[in-house]
Amino acid sequence: PVVCFGGSRAGPSECRSEHFSMGFAKSTTRTIARVRSLRTMAIGEEREAKGTHFEFKVLAKHKRARAAILRLKNYDCHTPMFMPVGTQGSVKGLTNRQMEQLGCQVILGNTYHLQLKPTSELLDEVGGLHQFETWRRGLLTDSGGFQMVSLLELAKITEEGVVFRSPRDGQEMLLTPEESIKIQNRIGADIIMALDDVVHSCTADPARFEEATLRTLRWIDRCIAAHDRKHDQSLFGIVQGGLDPKLRAICLEGMLERGDQLPGYAIGGLAGGEDKHAFCKVVSQCTAALPEDKPRYVMGVGYPLDILVCTALGADMYDCVYPTRTGRFGTALTPQGVLKLRHHAMKHDFRPIDEECDCMVCRTYTRAFLHSLVAKEPLGSLLVTYHNVRYMMRFTEDMRKSILMGTFDQYACDFISRHYPDGNVPEWVQTAMSDANIDISTICHCPRTPSIKRQRV
Repeated sequence: PVVCFGGSRAGPSECRSEHFSMGFAKSTTRTIARVRSLRTMAIGEEREAKGTHFEFKVLAKHKRARAAILRLKNYDCHTPMFMPVGTQGSVKGLTNRQMEQLGCQVILGNTYHLQLKPTSELLDEVGGLHQFETWRRGLLTDSGGFQMVSLLELAKITEEGVVFRSPRDGQEMLLTPEESIKIQNRIGADIIMALDDVVHSCTADPARFEEATLRTLRWIDRCIAAHDRKHDQSLFGIVQGGLDPKLRAICLEGMLERGDQLPGYAIGGLAGGEDKHAFCKVVSQCTAALPEDKPRYVMGVGYPLDILVCTALGADMYDCVYPTRTGRFGTALTPQGVLKLRHHAMKHDFRPIDEECDCMVCRTYTRAFLHSLVAKEPLGSLLVTYHNVRYMMRFTEDMRKSILMGTFDQYACDFISRHYPDGNVPEWVQTAMSDANIDISTICHCPRTPSIKRQRV
C-alpha cells in the first residue's frame, strides 16, 4: 500500500482512481473557466458589432430605491453595486481570480497613479488595463480629480488644469481635462470620469466652491471634446457644488444640458468629514434631479449604513477603500457592525467572523485564529480583506434582491436594527429614510441623537 493525497493509505488501484478524479476535476475547472472566458469575449465582440458597449435598464423600484442592470462591453453588472478600489488596477492582497469568486463586478483604478506607474502608454501598448491584468469584468477609472484633495499640498489648480508634484520623485505633472481623458482612453476602462475641480467638503470658503462648480462645468465640455473612444468607453459627468443646494442645482442643470454626451452621472465632493445631515441632503437633491434611465454613482462612499441610505435615496453605484483598508488593519465587517479582531476578547472566541457569511474565511477560520495573525502575519490582513470584500458583495446583492421582491422597507429596518439593537438610531438616518419614504419608526425607540460627522477613510 502507498499513501494517497490526503494522507490515507490505499492500494495502487485506489490511488490511480483518486489521481484520475483529481485530474478530471482540475480539467473540468479549467474547461469551465475557458468557456466563461470565451463567452465573455463573444459578448464583447457582439456588443461592439452592434455598438452597444453600454446599456442601463432599471428592472424594479421600491419607493426611490432601484435595482438595475448595467451592460458593459464584456460584462453585465447588477446594481446596487459596490466597486472595490484597486488604485493601480488591482485590489491589494487579492488576485483577480479571487475577486471574481467573491462576486466583484467592477474594480476602480486611479488615473493619476496609473499614469505614474505603469504609465498609460505601456497599458495602451498591451491592449489596455483589462489585458494587462487579465481582468474580464468591468473597470472604472477616476479622473485624478480627487488628488486635488488628497494631495493638495502637492497640487496647484488653475483654469488650464492641475499641476501635481510627484510624491515619488518630485517631478511635476500637468493634468488637464484633455490629458485626463487621453490617459483614460489609453488605459481603456469601461467607464471613465470627467476631470472636475474638487474642493474638500469642509472647506469654509464659499467663493472657492462657486469657482470650482463653474470650472467643473467648463471642464466637462473640454472632456467631452477630448473623448476619442465614445464607441467603447462611457464618460460620466460629476456633479459638484459642495454642500450648497444652489451650487448643486447649477451644476446639475449644466450636466443635464450635456446629457446626450454623458451615459451616466456621479455625485462628487462628499465623504470628506461633512455633517451627515448635509451629506444626505446633497445625495437626495442630486438623485431626485438626475435622469431615471441613467446610473447614479456616489463617489467615495463605503460605510455599509451610508450605502443603505444612499440606495434608499435612489443611488446605484459606490466605491471606497474602506472595506479593504480596514481589513488590512484587522477590522472585519459584520451585519452587527465592525469586529476588531485585534481586541484581546477575540483570543478565546472560536466562532467565525460572521456565521451567516458564505466566504472561505468564515467557513474555515475562527476569530481566535485570525486574532493570532492580524497583528503579526500578513496572512491575517489578507484573510480579513477577503471576508470584507465578500461582505460588501453580499450586502449589495441582498439589497438588490429586496428591491426586486418589493421588501426593501423590511430589509432596511432589519439592517438598521441590527446596527442599533437598542433603538437609538441616529437622527440623520431617521431623516434620510423619511426623505426616502421609508418608515423606520418601529425600530426607533429612543430620542433622536445629535448629528454625526462623516469620515473619509
